[in-house]
Amino acid sequence: MAANNGGLIVSFGEMLIDFVPTVSGVSLAEAPGFLKAAGGAPANVAIAVSRLGGNSAFIGKLGDDEFGNMLAGILKENGVSSDGICFDTKARTALAFVTLKADGDREFMFYRNPSADMLLTPGELNLDLIRSVCISFFISFSQIYWYFCSTFCL
Repeated sequence: MAANNGGLIVSFGEMLIDFVPTVSGVSLAEAPGFLKAAGGAPANVAIAVSRLGGNSAFIGKLGDDEFGNMLAGILKENGVSSDGICFDTKARTALAFVTLKADGDREFMFYRNPSADMLLTPGELNLDLIRSVCISFFISFSQIYWYFCSTFCL
């Protein structure tokens, strides 16, 4: 593992539960069952940075539910700072069913009504964490992305 050089890399956006088929090469409708896994590109990037010895954090919102707590625990277990995570008591953690079909096409089905990750507001951002950023990685369905970019990136 590489040594941590201190520069903070922050991923900003979604973390959700991916449900993947128990068999490969089938459509979602054909899947006989599903396994749950941590998902969301920004969270995956934060975990990868940490596993490679980097200093990473995740900024996003999870539901104050079993899945949200599970995901926050996964970040912690992987050495990702959770200082940028907040929880929503009124919205659930996002769910996604995802498969790679036999023809190589991916198929996604999201469950958001809306989900917690879509409801992050500027007032919930950890500004001290944001000010310490060395590199940022964004993917978001939230309007907060535009606030962040216009406030801190210009």
